[in-house]
Amino acid sequence: MECFRVDESGYTGFDLLNLEQRFQGAAAIAIDDDQARRLIQEHFPKLQAEELKYRALSRRPANHPRLLALMRDVLTHHKCVTYVCDKRFLLLLMFLDYAVEPYYYVRGCDFYKDGQNYALGSLLYVAGPLLGEAAFEQLLVCFQRAVKEKSPAALTDLVAAARATRWQELPEALGPLAQYAAPECLQAIATSGVTTDAAFVVLQSLISRMEVMADGPYLVEHDQSKNLLTYHDLLLRFINHKDEVTFRQSEIASLTFPLKLQSVTQVDSRTSPAVQLADVMIGAAIEATNTLTGQRAGGLNPHDVMSLYADHQIIHMLPSTDFEGQKRFRQDTQANEVIDYFDKNFSKP
Repeated sequence: MECFRVDESGYTGFDLLNLEQRFQGAAAIAIDDDQARRLIQEHFPKLQAEELKYRALSRRPANHPRLLALMRDVLTHHKCVTYVCDKRFLLLLMFLDYAVEPYYYVRGCDFYKDGQNYALGSLLYVAGPLLGEAAFEQLLVCFQRAVKEKSPAALTDLVAAARATRWQELPEALGPLAQYAAPECLQAIATSGVTTDAAFVVLQSLISRMEVMADGPYLVEHDQSKNLLTYHDLLLRFINHKDEVTFRQSEIASLTFPLKLQSVTQVDSRTSPAVQLADVMIGAAIEATNTLTGQRAGGLNPHDVMSLYADHQIIHMLPSTDFEGQKRFRQDTQANEVIDYFDKNFSKP
C-alpha cells in the first residue's frame, strides 16, 4: 500500500506569536525507505552523520547544490506536497473565527462568503499596527491567552485590550469586542476544545492534498518527536471518522470523508531515510520563507528553492492584499459548513 512519509517544522503549540519561529509547516512524500536511501547515497555519498538533517546540512555552502539536486529529484519523481503558514496570519484568522464571526452569525450574516474572512485577516495583518502598534500587539497576546486560559479575567483583559486600540478605524473587525463585548464571541472563545494550536490547520491542508494524490488507500508514517504527537492524535481521529461528506474548501481543494488514509505509524527518523527526506523538504521551505520575508539570512537561495516546486506541490497560508484574486479563489466555498462540522466532530471536549 502507498505510504506517505511526513515531517513538520516550526511547531510552537498554542503560541503563534513566537518571534523565533514565525512559520509552521509540514511535508509529505510518497516514497519508501529503499528509494529514499538510494537518493541520499547518490547525493550525499560521504555523509557521516547518523541521519540526514536539513538544518545541519544547510549550514555549509558546499552542501547547497547537493540539497537542491536532492529536492529536485524528489519533486520530479515522487508524489509530494509541502505546506507553509504564517502563524501570525493564522492567529488573526482565528481571532476572526472566534472574536468576530459569532457576532455576525447571530445576525444572519455569512462572514465567510467568498473568503471574506481571509481578506479581512490580510487587511488586519497589514493595517492592524496602524490602529496602535503596541495596543494591537497586546490585543493578539490577550486573545491567545484568553483562548488558552478561558477564564473570566482573561476574557475581561481581552475586551480591555480591544478597547485600547483605535478600533473605530476598523469597527468591522474590532467592534464586536471593543464596542459591544459581544457575549456570543466571548462564549466562543471560552468553549472547550477551541485552541490556537495550528497542528489541526496544517494537517487538514496536508491531508486534502494527500487524498488527491493517493491512487487508493494509503498509509502515513511520521517521526516520533514530541511535536508530532499532536499530529498523530489528529490523524487517528480523521481516520476513525466514518461519516460520508464532502466539503469544497477553495478553487483547487476539497475534502471527503471517510478518508482514503487507513493508518498512521510513528517511526524513529534515524531508521527511516524516507522521513529524513520529508525533513529536508519542510526544512528548506521554512528556511526559504524566512529568508524571503527578511526574518533570517543564509542557507539555500530561496528563489532556487521555490523554483523547484510545481503549483500543486506547495500550499501556503500567507496574507494577500489581492482581494479580488482571493475572492475568485474562494468563491462558493463551504467555509462556514466546514468550521461547524469540524468543531462538532473533531474538537476535543
